[in-house]
Amino acid sequence: MPEISYRDAVTRGIAQEMTRDPDVVFLGEDVAKPGGCFKATVGLYEQFGGVRVRDTPISEQAILGAAMGAAMTGLKPIAEIMFSDFIAVCFDYIANEFPKARYMSNGQTKCPLVVRTANGAGSRFGAQHSQSVENWCMMIPGLKVVAPSSPVDVVGLMAAAVRDPDPVIFFEHKSLYNMKGEVPDGEILDTLGTAKILRQGKDCTIVALALMVGRALEAAERLRIDHNIDCEVIDVRSLVPLDTKTILASVAKTHRLFTVEENPRLCGWGAEIVSIVADEGFYDLDGPPVRITTPHIPLPAADIMEDVVLPTPQRIMDTIRRSLGG
Repeated sequence: MPEISYRDAVTRGIAQEMTRDPDVVFLGEDVAKPGGCFKATVGLYEQFGGVRVRDTPISEQAILGAAMGAAMTGLKPIAEIMFSDFIAVCFDYIANEFPKARYMSNGQTKCPLVVRTANGAGSRFGAQHSQSVENWCMMIPGLKVVAPSSPVDVVGLMAAAVRDPDPVIFFEHKSLYNMKGEVPDGEILDTLGTAKILRQGKDCTIVALALMVGRALEAAERLRIDHNIDCEVIDVRSLVPLDTKTILASVAKTHRLFTVEENPRLCGWGAEIVSIVADEGFYDLDGPPVRITTPHIPLPAADIMEDVVLPTPQRIMDTIRRSLGG
């Protein structure tokens, strides 16, 4: 099975859907001839032409306004917001406009669009270009929220997002663009709202997302070798819809829950998962759920400081070991 990078998987996922459906169009800043700020869309302009792959002015509001109009008139746009931090600039569209179009029109108007954006820290871009903001979008009714952690999931979930009748925010982690993974040939179609158990275990459940998935897996392996602690690791992949069935079944088996979140601690997505487990799986727990998060601070640009505030495999391992009394 061939290996490709997370970055190339973005290109492949978009190309797959543009080839399959002529109504799929792609727009954003520097996405055409330049191939994107992170070179994740190289070759799409040459393959599909300037009518379907369009550069836009530096205006996030214009990008999403054009995307919404295109979606409401029958196209299936994929719109890029270069950094997820810039979602704040066009938050009215994300919070008030396209998530509510189908509801407010009683289903007469659909808004099938994908907003893909580079999310997360680790690249030393500072407080305004490094945030992990998936929890901003998770709270908005009418949005679906996806954050893949591997190249194969990028392709499959991109296809699912493009084919979905509702707007989807597609978070690509900028620190994962260089990672490689196996991706089979042919069309790949995944399902929104499904988590993946990447490692079976019996002593505790670790729930992670995007960049934190690899760190959770590394911590789990070190805990097995050094402390004989057997961790089950779940990649959430989709925050909305959320695969509560998989998470609750895992907690029922392991009886302990840990979430590993890159977003700041206050109102992070892990708090919602902890709340659900407390409501629906309380008697399966042998101890309090534990959230491992980034502190509630702006992200520093200095490499040493940024590394300190983000959850690391060592911090995950130490937290779990202390909590389990190992």
